[in-house]
Amino acid sequence: MTEREWDASRYDSAHSFVWERGRGVVDLLAPKPGERILDLGCGTGHLTDQIAESGAEVVGIDSSEDMVRVASENFPHLRFEVADARSLPFECEFDAVFSNAVLHWVRPPEAVVDSVRRALRPGGRFVAEFGGENNIRAIMTAVGEALYRLEQDGTEVYRPNKYFPPLDEYVSLLESRDFRVANSAHFERPTPLDGGEEGMRRWLRMFGWDYLSPLSPSQREEVVAYVEKATRPTLYTNGTWTADYWRIRFEAFKPE
Repeated sequence: MTEREWDASRYDSAHSFVWERGRGVVDLLAPKPGERILDLGCGTGHLTDQIAESGAEVVGIDSSEDMVRVASENFPHLRFEVADARSLPFECEFDAVFSNAVLHWVRPPEAVVDSVRRALRPGGRFVAEFGGENNIRAIMTAVGEALYRLEQDGTEVYRPNKYFPPLDEYVSLLESRDFRVANSAHFERPTPLDGGEEGMRRWLRMFGWDYLSPLSPSQREEVVAYVEKATRPTLYTNGTWTADYWRIRFEAFKPE
């Protein structure tokens, strides 16, 4: 598979829940004036700007050139760069690394944690939220069933391989890299999707790029329609689709 291609403008206009729901992670970060903070996977820059409002000096990085372009247009007073979370070009530069809704996209997770550790100053903190165990289980079950149906007709498919770990597994990973985990939680967070009746298909077209892109347009529609039908009884109420999100949130410190 090629690298994921993000449509930053569509992400900004039709999936604002991603950064709007990230405000609680900013509260956990509790940025202070004068701190240097790295926003890992900054997307279109909204949370980067919120962090900067505290008086901290913030650098936003994303692997998507389109995301960085739109972030720079949205917030021209801030610094944004294209970078890979697994090989950050920083060494002991930041008081904190912040990340929202990103870590489940990046493998191997060990490389990300090692990269973050290098970027942090001694005593610096790593504060993040991402998809944990059981995240979007109902959606992914329906996706798997739809792809299986295509396989039976001879279509070669690509199956989702996202990283939704149990909390104890991720805490153990952080501790194996000498982080001290001060706060951690795994919690259910049902998330209403933007777009009304179109909400689920818009979500699938944005966040299901990896398994939808290899398919023909008619096959993509077949998968989307199947997922809508299969999940409607549990995830659609009063004109709104709700994604069955489960999140991991943590605060961890690099040794002094």
